[in-house]
Amino acid sequence: MFLTIDIDDPVLLWVVYGCAVIAFLYLLLRRPFARWLIPSLVALAAGSLLGLLVTWSVDALESFGPPMAPETRVWIVGAFAGIALAAVNLWRSGALRRIVAIISAVLIAATAGLGINAYFGLNPDLGSLFGINIDRPIDLPTKIQTTDADGRPLWETWQDPGGLPATGRVGTVHIPASQSGFDARDAEVYLPPAALAADPPNLPFVLMMMGQPGNPDAHPIGDVLDRFAAEHDGLAPIVLVVDQLGDPSIDPLCLDTIQFGNALTYLRTDAVGWATQNLNISANRTDWTVAGYSNGGQCAISLAARDPEVWGNVIDIAGVEYPGSENADEVLSDVFHGDQAAYDREKPVNILADHDYPDTVAIFTAGSDDDAFGPGVKIVSEAAAAAGMAVTYFEVPNGGHTIVALDGGLNGAFDVLYPRLGLTQGEEQSR
Repeated sequence: MFLTIDIDDPVLLWVVYGCAVIAFLYLLLRRPFARWLIPSLVALAAGSLLGLLVTWSVDALESFGPPMAPETRVWIVGAFAGIALAAVNLWRSGALRRIVAIISAVLIAATAGLGINAYFGLNPDLGSLFGINIDRPIDLPTKIQTTDADGRPLWETWQDPGGLPATGRVGTVHIPASQSGFDARDAEVYLPPAALAADPPNLPFVLMMMGQPGNPDAHPIGDVLDRFAAEHDGLAPIVLVVDQLGDPSIDPLCLDTIQFGNALTYLRTDAVGWATQNLNISANRTDWTVAGYSNGGQCAISLAARDPEVWGNVIDIAGVEYPGSENADEVLSDVFHGDQAAYDREKPVNILADHDYPDTVAIFTAGSDDDAFGPGVKIVSEAAAAAGMAVTYFEVPNGGHTIVALDGGLNGAFDVLYPRLGLTQGEEQSR
């Protein structure tokens, strides 16, 4: 299927990069070379300047929140330069060169898009790149009504029965928005190997949310937990990755609002209720974790702060400091109608200050070079510690705001949580 093409595949990327280089050289090396050299160089310079102007304008207007990464700027400037060179090749050219120039412009633009996507590493296929949920139905194991074995942890009571798959399984599920009416895309479930046994145990539960723009994709956390499961007889949490956005171009703030719908009720009621009814998960709050990355990180700490009786653990990876913090003035005006006090009440640091957390474990993490989101994560982690949560804070070396930070954050978080979740004895070693 076209939408399932793996756009992160290194071979595909290098083929596309190579084709773009060939197209660029074709456009540049035009006969007579001396005559066309100056117009070509002018076009490259003009295109580069236009690209720089576009990146500056986007940052100045905060169209996508925090400033662009340098790698993104390079790809955008390069794309504008290449497209400008293609435009020059439309002038006084034969039909063949004009056709090639048009195709080259499209190829150069697509190459830049793939390059930017590869840098962030969060959209593995075309469907996710364009925010299209690909239907991958999964057969869920029958819900087994059992109680946890005499309070003992799973690492003591569980034995690999043999025949378990080497890795877990990921697929899409539909969560009816019966209470919220929120128009969410289908969620994805990760079932670890132990969940696929003939007689599966009640496993810990993770509710996770990704960033914005983004998709409810369980593969990043599934890949991490597959590595843990391989070292622990197939044991890992069951994960439900839900869509807190509805539309990847819109941030509903993880709140119930007139403008964006009841995202908060969807998460607290519809998603949690569905998981309880359909998944073989533990009923103990200490086995329940709410996790998120970027926009989802703010959702995660907000849910944990609001509902300490539900969530025993929280993972905030490079989370936004508070709802709409990238465009706070606009959110204050459009959503809260200028009511600063009402806006402040929805900020995690203030929700945390109004509750006690005697038995909540919180992990906060960000890339060491994530200047846009890292400071906010630090602020919220300090507020969580002051409120009584058992906080672990760490930085992923040179993780940026990319898949490196997400993968490193999840690895470090489950190093902390695996003993807490009863999936291993003692302290874990960082991967």
